[in-house]
Amino acid sequence: MILLLIWILNAVALLVVAYVLPGIHVASFGSAMIAAIVLGLLNTLVKPVLTLLTLPITIVTLGLFLLVINALVFWMAGSILNGFQVDGFWWAVIGAIIYSVVSGFLSRLLVNGTETVA
Repeated sequence: MILLLIWILNAVALLVVAYVLPGIHVASFGSAMIAAIVLGLLNTLVKPVLTLLTLPITIVTLGLFLLVINALVFWMAGSILNGFQVDGFWWAVIGAIIYSVVSGFLSRLLVNGTETVA
């Protein structure tokens, strides 16, 4: 049940990013749901490989290169989906940052809300 709510909140976070940034487009809530799943899968499967392959540059930049990896994963999701589009790399950087902040905030609200109910 909680996984379904997190999935919906991540889709809402994508809609917020698309509303705030003119370089990111989401066709519908359904497209946002699919994009949220794809982003989750890419973050689970591709991001660890990219992080491992770029570990030396990540260490040299004191972890700032992880922002680039997040942007690449965000941009990749926009490239493979029809209803979710990212217009360029810099939009992907800003979009990934805002998406992380908004989805983290919404997830924290969900977790705090379930702790008070339980």
